[in-house]
Amino acid sequence: MSDAIGPGDLVLCVNAAPNHVTGRPVPLQAGETYRVMGVMDYACPCGRSDALIDVGVDFAWCQTRFRLLPKPKAQAKTRKVSAPKETETVR
Repeated sequence: MSDAIGPGDLVLCVNAAPNHVTGRPVPLQAGETYRVMGVMDYACPCGRSDALIDVGVDFAWCQTRFRLLPKPKAQAKTRKVSAPKETETVR
């Protein structure tokens, strides 16, 4: 998954369980989105991932805590253009 995620991508936190190495609570909130600042190729001590993700909160987190959100697609919006009304003078 580390090759699919890059800086600037949005990820959804799906696992805010305590740190699986130290057991301390984490400052992440399940259900919140975070912007990826960097991806570090490093085998997580849990053995479930091959990269750590930096989301700007604390240091870096195991990628198994996140799911990549799809990039928003550009949508064309139709705009209403107002044209001046023509008036005809009557004599």
